[in-house]
Amino acid sequence: MSAQITPMSTADAQRVETVLHRIAPKWTTHVVHAIAKYGPEMRVADVAQHVTALSPSYVSKRLASMSEAGLVTRDGAFDRAAPYRLSSAARTLGPVYRTLAQWSSDHIDHTPQGRYDRIEDALQRLQLPGTTETVRLFAEHGSMRLPQLAERLGTSEQFAATRLNRMQADGLVARTGDRHGAPYVLTDAGEALGPVHTALQQWDSRHTTALAPVVPAAERTLNSPAQSARTAAALRRSAAPSSLFSHPPVPPPRVPTAVTAASHPSRGR
Repeated sequence: MSAQITPMSTADAQRVETVLHRIAPKWTTHVVHAIAKYGPEMRVADVAQHVTALSPSYVSKRLASMSEAGLVTRDGAFDRAAPYRLSSAARTLGPVYRTLAQWSSDHIDHTPQGRYDRIEDALQRLQLPGTTETVRLFAEHGSMRLPQLAERLGTSEQFAATRLNRMQADGLVARTGDRHGAPYVLTDAGEALGPVHTALQQWDSRHTTALAPVVPAAERTLNSPAQSARTAAALRRSAAPSSLFSHPPVPPPRVPTAVTAASHPSRGR
């Protein structure tokens, strides 16, 4: 097993994929950034004004999906004009975003591009079902042929082949030769996913699986309704932490091990 990969179980891989399903839909990162920078509360039209590539109708649909994913909240569920604000989970996505940007810069794309475009591109490479489990299996078993991978995934060879083709295009796996049936291995980018998977699991532990502390009844009675209302209002006015999208200086990228041209078919989106 590569020293760069943090050992994971199948349950860990599924957990990572569940988090990716929440945060990876296209334009989610840009919307989170817009509210974090220009909020703390923004209406649909305000978000569309700052994410100019999106129409107000698309922004409305994206925000509705993000609300279902627990990334944004709003007062008045039936008030279409009510503004959205980031949830506590979304306000702590900074470490995940920084890790994704660093991984992309080091191993995927060395060309200059916008920070949030880079994060979104990284998420699109990782978010498809079965990708994380496939990476885990290669990390555990080393090189594998298609039938071996399909057996360990518990799926058809057709599905496994489709997933491998996409992962080749995304720079995560490569074939070790041109002949039919040649085994596959992880690329440098695939082997370096450990910090990304760790960041996703830590974020999930903080906001999804952690149990809320039990407050004794005697303490609950000390909080009057008026005090609770004032506290809620203060939280709504609180801006997202400035560290959400801050990041340390990025060192010069490391050029990964060369992979044969046959290992990099054209990416299809």
